[in-house]
Formats: sequence, structure tokens, C-alpha cells
Amino acid sequence: MRVFLISLFLLLNVAKEGIAKDNFRDSLITAGIRQIYNIKFAQADSTFKLIMRKYPEDPAGVFFDAMIDWWRIMLDLTDEEYDDKFIKGLNKTIDFCNEILDKNPDNVDALFFKGGALGFRGRLYSIRKKFFQAALDAKEALPLVNKVYELDPDNKDVILGFGIYNYYAVAIPEKYPFIKPFMVFFPGGNKKKGLEQLKEVANHGRYAKFESTYFLLQVYYGFEKQFDSALAYDKRLISQFPDNPVFNAYHGRIFAHKGQWKKTAEIFRGIYNKCIAGLPGYNERIKREASYYIGNWYKIDGQMDSAVVYLRIAELLSEKLDQKKQTGFLANSLLYLGMAYDDLGYRQLAIEKYKETLKVKDFHNSHKIAKEYLKQPYVHWKHRNKKKKN
Repeated sequence: MRVFLISLFLLLNVAKEGIAKDNFRDSLITAGIRQIYNIKFAQADSTFKLIMRKYPEDPAGVFFDAMIDWWRIMLDLTDEEYDDKFIKGLNKTIDFCNEILDKNPDNVDALFFKGGALGFRGRLYSIRKKFFQAALDAKEALPLVNKVYELDPDNKDVILGFGIYNYYAVAIPEKYPFIKPFMVFFPGGNKKKGLEQLKEVANHGRYAKFESTYFLLQVYYGFEKQFDSALAYDKRLISQFPDNPVFNAYHGRIFAHKGQWKKTAEIFRGIYNKCIAGLPGYNERIKREASYYIGNWYKIDGQMDSAVVYLRIAELLSEKLDQKKQTGFLANSLLYLGMAYDDLGYRQLAIEKYKETLKVKDFHNSHKIAKEYLKQPYVHWKHRNKKKKN
């Protein structure tokens, strides 16, 4: 009996030690994930390097270290500077997991992180419109996700892979019909089911809840055009990460789509101030967008002196940023500057801006409107009666 009690005591101590290690590992991973979303990349790098040193056979550190570059990409999707580094990090994760799986094909962590690496590589390919490569990664990842779920059915994070695949397998061919012929080689998707799975992870996930919430924000904003739903998920993220520039920018864009221009300007005023303060991630693209929406509101409200200040900033930044591909920010900044100059009585400056508008790509009838105001000056409705009297 005494031997049994001693053995039981030793087993309990070993179990407690294992739990403590798991808790410490989990606390490090959770801290690192939060550091990524808070755009504290140097701190996140240190955290995941510590995981790699302390747990050299654990793929978590390698995978999440690569995710730092995923969020560097998220800060400016037009900049492909970090694409190769991110792909290399994911490939390193896949190779790392393969070594583990060669010894133990049922290692849940290796299956999970290999599936995650393939999934995120596919997501980047999708962003870069390399849809066939994205589909191949999704096809390879799906059996791994299924196996993880069979081995560990209580793992909510793994459902993220199901949700993304189920949604994208339908949504992307709908948006890009030329993809449809390739999809006959892949399992069918289900958008409704995909959204339900993403919501489950957002509500109950361990490591993936924030990424799933962000994916839901993107889906409802970009694909579903359900802006109230997008706003709900955006608010959830901002409550956790108030200085994340991506989540803040979505906040302003949602209100712009809802036509609430004063609220849009208020949100982007806060973003603009963070740009001026030099907060991490608040780059020139965010500053350009913020100055544009602030200037747009001043134009709408008839405060043309202030409109000129911010629209001029948006114009100059657009000229710098749009060298490879022109955006609506440049066209509309020029057009709105012309309207502001007209209303202020600077007709020659207005004409110059209208002519510049016609030289850049047409966005939402910018050319048609510019031609109209070349014929007849723009006057804001608040100032029409005043100008008639004068």
C-alpha cells in the first residue's frame, strides 16, 4: 500500500510538472500573439525565439515567428517586401513538422501547425491572386485539418481551417468566375457553414480566436457587404488592440460605406494623430487614407480652407504611393481640391486640378464631374445664397 501511495504521489508530481510546462508554453504563445496584434513585432520575435529555445521540438515557435511577417504584410497589402520571408518561414514550419511526422504520423501539434502553414501560404497566394497555388495549398491542408480534428475533437482552433476553406471555396469562384473550372478538382465548400465555423473559433478558440475574428471582419466587409456585422467584429478587435492600424482603418471605412461622413472623419482624425505621433504600423498609406477622409468631410461640410489642407496632403502622398498603380484616392483628392478651390474663389487653381483629374484613371465618374466643373464653377450649397448676393 505504501509503495502504491509513493508511486501515485510521484505520478501526480510528474503530471503537475507537465501541466505547468504546458501552461507556461501557452502563456508565452498567448503573449506573443497579443504582441503581434498590438504591432509590437520586436517583442513578439523575442517571445517566439524563447519558445524555440525552451521547446526545441515544438513547431509552435517556428510557426508563430512566421506570423510576425504575416502581420507586416497586413499593414500594407500593396507592399510585397515581406512575401518571400513569410513564405520561407512557412516552408521552414512545414519542413519542421514533416520531420516530426516522419517519426510520429499522429503528432497533433505537427499536423496542426503544418496545416496552418499551408493555409496561410494559401491565403497569401489568394491575396496575390495566385488562385491555383492557393487552391493546391488548401487541398493539401484540408486532410491534415481533418486528421487533427479526429485526433483532438475538442480543438476549436482547427475549425478555423474548415471555416476558411468552406467560405473561400465558394466565395472566390463567385467573385472570380475564371477560377470555377479548377474547383471541380477540389472538395465543395459551403459559405454558410464556413461562417458558422469561423464564428465558433472567434468565440471559443484558444490561439486562433483573434485571427478568426479578423477574417470575419474582412468577409463581412469585403465579400458580404454587411457593414453592421463587420462593425461588430471590428469593435471586438479594437477593444483588445486599440492601436492596431488595420482594425482602426476598417472602423473608419465601415462608416464611410454607411455614408456617415462626420463619424468617418472623427475616426480617421484619431488615426491621423497616431500617424503624426509615429505609432508602430501607422505608415504613409494609413496617413494618406486618413487625410483624404478628413478632407472629404471638410468639403462636405463647406469648410473649404480646412478641406484644402488635408486633401493636399492626400494628393501629395498619393503621387508618391501610386506610382505603380493609381487609386481612387489620387483621382478624388484632385477632384475635391478643384471643388474646394472653386468654392473659395480660386478659379484658376480649380481648373488646374480638374485638368489633372482628367489625366489620371477615372474613378466613380471623376472624369465626368471634372468636365462639368471645367464648364461651370463648383459652389457649395451652404455658400450659394451668399455668393448670389455678392
